[in-house]
Amino acid sequence: MALLAGLAPAANAAGEGPPAAHAAATGRHPDRAQLQRRLNAIHEAGIYGVYSAVRDGRARFDGAAGLADVSAGLPARPDLRHRVGSVTKTFTAVAVLQQSAKGRVGLDRPVGDYVPELLPGERGRKVTVRMLLNHTSGIDDYIEGAFPSLQTGTTESLDDHRFRTVRPAELIGYGVGRPQLFEPGAGWSYSNTNYVLLGEVLRKVTGQDPERLITQDVIRPMGLRDTYFPGADPYIRGPHARMYENFLGLIDPPRDYSAYNMTWAGTAGALVSTAQDLNTFYRALLSGDLLPRRQLDEMRTTIDVKDETGAVALRYGLGIYSLDTPCGPAWGHDGAVWGAGTWALSSPDGARQFAIGYNLMKYQRLSEDGTVLLPHPADAALIAYKDRSLCGTTAPLASDPATGDRPAEGPAADTRALPVPRALPQVDAMPPRPWASSGR
Repeated sequence: MALLAGLAPAANAAGEGPPAAHAAATGRHPDRAQLQRRLNAIHEAGIYGVYSAVRDGRARFDGAAGLADVSAGLPARPDLRHRVGSVTKTFTAVAVLQQSAKGRVGLDRPVGDYVPELLPGERGRKVTVRMLLNHTSGIDDYIEGAFPSLQTGTTESLDDHRFRTVRPAELIGYGVGRPQLFEPGAGWSYSNTNYVLLGEVLRKVTGQDPERLITQDVIRPMGLRDTYFPGADPYIRGPHARMYENFLGLIDPPRDYSAYNMTWAGTAGALVSTAQDLNTFYRALLSGDLLPRRQLDEMRTTIDVKDETGAVALRYGLGIYSLDTPCGPAWGHDGAVWGAGTWALSSPDGARQFAIGYNLMKYQRLSEDGTVLLPHPADAALIAYKDRSLCGTTAPLASDPATGDRPAEGPAADTRALPVPRALPQVDAMPPRPWASSGR
């Protein structure tokens, strides 16, 4: 996440942004043939397998393209279970806000009031629960500490720690042990450490294991049958794809990391789910079925996150973000763990959802000096599918990745609708900072 930087000086009120035009896209059946062509285009652009679900009111599209298992030649299916990475953060944030509604957690109380042993001293007094939720704490990420070879530009740690069980306090120690990035509340920097800390806050105020609590209070009430925390079990239960990590060419050919002990991600990114379950979850959340109105409004109060040009790349709230689409703002989150990418977005009113999983990660390449993530055809294809899923025929495109046809008029798909300058959302496990100077 070192590539994402910048912060607007003030928070936005919930729902601010361009006028929503989702109503123009809803109320019609999704164009299943067009959506399937766009899914096929993602696979044809180089992604091994993709699986997705789109909802517009009661109408649904469930589609897949490519391969779930490359060596066995098994085709992808729409209902495959998948590691959804940082989409977990929305679930964790909901659990924290539920406890806030009960008066057990104060969003503006110091984190040191709850877990002084994990965030001691002055930092524990300055960092609030809200700062953990919206990534303004200034606490650094733990990824490089948990996978130390990444600090020297190699990926040995990914294999060395495949079956390791790591405790939340150890992960928090890696992040807290690094220098503070900025004064708490004075900047924005994405950090998984924030959400593992939130899990421990939940443990302290409820006396329950946070993953069990999220399952009890968030997952089960929504009937999400294919969504669960795997704990230390490295194997995904039920039908799932192989998950291939390329790491910008360092792992060649890409290696399957579908079997992995996900205690390194915990309440920041360990969930397993399906595209269908994620659509159900975000519809329920944004429709007001999971949180009281006050807490949902808090969740959708955002910080502007800018790219290196000063353009707003996204608006981050409390475990959820808003970004612009051709038909107005969409709310959701993305996720990335070794070999598995996920993106789930919804119209602001919860009427229309899109979720997609894909099983080849960091297929892009860096520039020769190692500072710029170069565009990849699969990125454009994913954006085109996202826009068509959320906006229907209102989505403008410079060219159709599925057919090559060019529309008569309309601007090119706006890649600023993504968390740029990352070509696509990959917040959990991006290239480490030393690569920028090593040229790798």
